Amino acid sequence: MGNVTEPESKALQGKVAVITGGSNGIGAATARMLANKGAQVVVGFHKGTERAEHLIRELPGNGHRAVQIVLEDSKTIRAAAAAVREGYGRADILVNSAGFTRAVPAADLEALTDEILDAIFAANVRGTFSVVRSFAPLLRESGAGVIVNVSSIAAFTGMGSSIAYCASKAALDTVSLGLARALGPHVRVLSVSPGPVATDFLPGRDRRALEGLAEKTPLKRVVEPEDVAAAVLACVTHLRMSTGTTIVVDGGTHL
Repeated sequence: MGNVTEPESKALQGKVAVITGGSNGIGAATARMLANKGAQVVVGFHKGTERAEHLIRELPGNGHRAVQIVLEDSKTIRAAAAAVREGYGRADILVNSAGFTRAVPAADLEALTDEILDAIFAANVRGTFSVVRSFAPLLRESGAGVIVNVSSIAAFTGMGSSIAYCASKAALDTVSLGLARALGPHVRVLSVSPGPVATDFLPGRDRRALEGLAEKTPLKRVVEPEDVAAAVLACVTHLRMSTGTTIVVDGGTHL
């Protein structure tokens, strides 16, 4: 492929990227990838303070910081947006990677309680919308802001950790469509929808289980966090005429 030119290698120089759920899994992989492209990264975390701080120290470049963002608490979200404005004066990229689920067999309707339903929707739908609402002024001021919401193929396959999780991701996709209309032309909004990813997001799903699932797909490879992060990066740097659309990263699982 040849050597990457300096302008391309630092395509995000001077940009500020905010990543919710940024201390682990897809969020951490995205933080590394955006920092490698020159962005200053704000790693949003819920409880993983030490993990977030450790990641910050590992990232290339400087000016990165960790900020608490609790999806269920709009006060922490607004405080995070205020901290970014004060610390950087801008935000150009928002990646909503944080989310929540609880494994409940689809056929066990009684096990999917009101409390579980409410918790999943509060985090995955209301929480993500609250983050966008709080950071929207900064993203508009950027003039070329980008929001990437990490969704899931569960949104359109109806198969996932629970019916509530599937429904919450379908709702998130609809929210993304509405936001793309509402925030254009100054902000683009895209979704990235992975299949099963090699993270600890869903307890009990180990590497062997993922490899078994991958064998049934056309590409026969496990989706890694870096695969999803690469799609997020593409949304930011290359898909500049795309908004209100979904990029599927699943090795063909949905086929």
